[in-house]
Amino acid sequence: MHDGTLHRLFPTAKLDEPLRRYTAWKIGGPADALLEPPSAEELIEAIKKAREHGIPVTILGGGTNVLVLDGGIRGLTIRLARALTAVDTRGTEVAADAGVLYPVLANTTAGKGLAGLEFATGIPGTAGGAVYMNAGAYGSETREVLTWADVYKSETGMVERVPNSQLGLSYRCSVLHERPGWIVLRAGYSLSPGDPEELKARIKEFRAQRMSGSPNRPSCGSTFKRPEGDYPGRLIEAAGLKGTRVGQLEVSPVHANYLVNHGGGTARDALALIELTRKTVRERLGVDLETEVRVLGEPPTPS
Repeated sequence: MHDGTLHRLFPTAKLDEPLRRYTAWKIGGPADALLEPPSAEELIEAIKKAREHGIPVTILGGGTNVLVLDGGIRGLTIRLARALTAVDTRGTEVAADAGVLYPVLANTTAGKGLAGLEFATGIPGTAGGAVYMNAGAYGSETREVLTWADVYKSETGMVERVPNSQLGLSYRCSVLHERPGWIVLRAGYSLSPGDPEELKARIKEFRAQRMSGSPNRPSCGSTFKRPEGDYPGRLIEAAGLKGTRVGQLEVSPVHANYLVNHGGGTARDALALIELTRKTVRERLGVDLETEVRVLGEPPTPS
């Protein structure tokens, strides 16, 4: 993609920006152009402009549960985290912009005496990403409290409020997986009255659990989905894979469902370790593990 064209169309975008700076795994090649729009209106305007000029658009939330390939992302990458961040409450109803970090939303609602989103403190992504993945932790899921999502549908150019019942929310999945032109702008939740101090204490307990059971090195979070009746971490450990390394990526000795980056790791390393893990678990235990990770971008051009 020609830098001059991108700069003309998106003058506030960062050109040739390394995406490892924006992903939890600290992995990823450059974005041709990285834009962080300050409002939903400017986000929609940027998408329309890109499509008018045949420029591909990729949406990046908080950079968790994603693997950006080493060749980076062509066209326009739009990052929502720390851009669309408004939270509004009316009684027990809450509306959050897609870029609101889920732990921040958990703390905000608990502080207002609203119960139901405490589990979100264990999910280091955004509200938009949580709708996309039906994110969950500690036995709770987004679909249990979500009432609607405002979705921009690029095929119509319209923003529609889609109710929970039409979002196809299931385990780490939603209808958005089948609709790449749909982009979550805002999410609405129905919560319950609660005691702020009790809710904050629950969040503190969840956070302590996460800190004690998760590695402190960069990772994408949970790499594999939970197979029916079991846990991926237990299976990977049972297959003898804890501590296994490919390049700078390692199956964490702390929690086997985390593949950690020891510094300078590449997407190629990550994909190889994912495949090695899946193959070994399948051969030794007869279970097919499915990844939670969304792969973006393209491999590097051969030299």
